[in-house]
Amino acid sequence: MIHLNIHEAKTHLSKYLARLKEGETIVLCRRNKPIAEIRALPAARTKRRPMGLAAGMGHTTDDFNAPLPSDVLATFYGENEEK
Repeated sequence: MIHLNIHEAKTHLSKYLARLKEGETIVLCRRNKPIAEIRALPAARTKRRPMGLAAGMGHTTDDFNAPLPSDVLATFYGENEEK
């Protein structure tokens, strides 16, 4: 972990960026008091996620696409509200 005051970071930023890429963390300080932490972003994914990771973990009933019962539909349209 590298502790840097703001002036040092502004003056030598390119030098410290290389160290960030290697996995170092920079603690940015104002008058030697930590105010922020700078770290490299994780590397971008190079491979696509495989399809079907959750295959077999759920199921759908045979009547999944069947029309809803009339009392449920009435509730959606506000016809079953108590007055």
